[in-house]
Amino acid sequence: QVQLVESGGGSVQIGGSLRLSCALSGRTSSPYTMSWFRQAPGKEREFVAGISWSGSITDYGDSVKGRFTVSRHNANNTDYLQMNSVKPEDTAVYYCAAALKPIATISSGQYFTYWGQGTQVTVSS
Repeated sequence: QVQLVESGGGSVQIGGSLRLSCALSGRTSSPYTMSWFRQAPGKEREFVAGISWSGSITDYGDSVKGRFTVSRHNANNTDYLQMNSVKPEDTAVYYCAAALKPIATISSGQYFTYWGQGTQVTVSS
């Protein structure tokens, strides 16, 4: 049974930093593709960032480029989303999503099988 456990959300001031973690358990011997998405109240789900199956390719949504960074620690099957210079519009519930296969379009949530429980990020002044 594959599970994704997220941590690291919370409140942060404008311009501050926060790091989210997503730990994959279960099929830990398999490589995986993982992306992050977010959803704010009244808005559609938005792609934030992702790392390919090989771990060599990263992609970012336009609204976070240059501010957020994704990384992977293969030894413990955990991906991280480092959020810097946060803005009020970054306020949302953040979800990690994983698939135990390569995905060509890591920005599309429809291709992911496993989802984390979501973690709230609130940016305030």
